[in-house]
Amino acid sequence: MRLRIFTEPQQGASYETLLSVAKATEDLGFDAFFRSDHYVKMGDVPGDPGPTDAWITLAALARETSRIRLGTLMTAATFRLPGPLAISVAQVDRMSGGRVDFGVGTGWFEEEHTAYGIPFPSLNERFERLEEQLEIITGLWRTPRGATYDFEGKYYRVADSPALPKPAQADGPPVLIGGFGAKRTPRLAVQYADEYNLPFHKIDDTEMAFGRVRKACEEAGRTKPMVYSAAQVVCCGRDEAELKRRADAIGRDLTELRENGLAGTPAELVDKIGKFGEVGAECLYLQVLDLHDLNHLELLAFEVLNRL
Repeated sequence: MRLRIFTEPQQGASYETLLSVAKATEDLGFDAFFRSDHYVKMGDVPGDPGPTDAWITLAALARETSRIRLGTLMTAATFRLPGPLAISVAQVDRMSGGRVDFGVGTGWFEEEHTAYGIPFPSLNERFERLEEQLEIITGLWRTPRGATYDFEGKYYRVADSPALPKPAQADGPPVLIGGFGAKRTPRLAVQYADEYNLPFHKIDDTEMAFGRVRKACEEAGRTKPMVYSAAQVVCCGRDEAELKRRADAIGRDLTELRENGLAGTPAELVDKIGKFGEVGAECLYLQVLDLHDLNHLELLAFEVLNRL
């Protein structure tokens, strides 16, 4: 089981804070540093100093780290045009020496779109745009050097593109697609994803969603392996007092967190992570909400990661 640190900077984090977390992630032995791609805070938090752009952040972290993988859960297809996004991700991949994973989704949070003048079409159109973006981005990355790329879709047209720059990784960074959808999400995962991720669901629901994607892979005759992963909010303490202090710091009820997230003592976390492994999860994204509590990361590394 690989453990990855997953952050939500829109809740209130500067680049300097993210850099501290990313360096701790690398130094403590975690597999990767991931961040959300959001422009507006959620819930009852100030959100200061304001949003940081996901791919600008990851470009900087690519030069400040050397081992961990870097990525998004999830880049919103509504935020950027596919051609420029393919260029940005490819460049960050080269800057990191081939350590980028590309998580992408439809986009869902209407408030951040209206707050920054970003169109927010219907869910059906967002899925259609996502599919065209996946086709274009992976097509640009995989076009042989010296050849050109063309695409004619409902929403995007690409003509005579030199399909440059190329990412450092052959065929481009691994693509992550996630969500609990029963039809369109499995189909897109089968066609485009290297990894399927289910965020913030209980173990039974996770097993169900993994099963849908496995079935879709079998029905499509897909032979390429699929990585299955989950994301869970994490809150760990050596005892009840430390655990409650951390739950209070992120504004969550400890009983609810134990039920719906990954909360408890190190032994409790190891046990629950094992249960995710039993239903097929090979990788777990630990959503760390208090980015100033680096002692939390140390506890997770020494008492949880080292036991797995």
